[in-house]
Amino acid sequence: MIRLATDSDLPAIVEIYNEAVAERFATADLNPVTLERRKQWFAEHDPAAFPIYVFEDEGVARGWCSLSTYRAGREALLGSAEISYYVASNARGRGVGSALVRHAILEAPGLGKRVLFAILLEKNRASIRLMEKCGFELWGRLPDVALIEGELVSHLYYGRKV
Repeated sequence: MIRLATDSDLPAIVEIYNEAVAERFATADLNPVTLERRKQWFAEHDPAAFPIYVFEDEGVARGWCSLSTYRAGREALLGSAEISYYVASNARGRGVGSALVRHAILEAPGLGKRVLFAILLEKNRASIRLMEKCGFELWGRLPDVALIEGELVSHLYYGRKV
């Protein structure tokens, strides 16, 4: 089941995200985030405009997806949102990520969104495949902007109109 995230989901959201941090190349964060640090991030996601969705199975959050502002405060860009998604390691390969991204795509027009884009690390082949499977196209590349464990990695921008 996919639903809007609530405050009680925040510990699971942080745990899933920190798995990605530890595995490297799924996020540019190099250190685990704290629950306290994520509280402000969570509060900035108004469900009416920039929601966070949770994929729940048997009462457990297996993954989450968020729509975030792009260049906050610039009104001309309110129709665009950055999509981010993370799936618990024990739930990968079961369609959780695909379901979350597709759900966000379907909901986006009702939230006033015209464009969704994801910012991926070039080494994250699983996310690149997911974006392409969900109709996103490569829109841009920022070469060697991230330094992870001594390795320079490019940022890829994948986008689609909704």
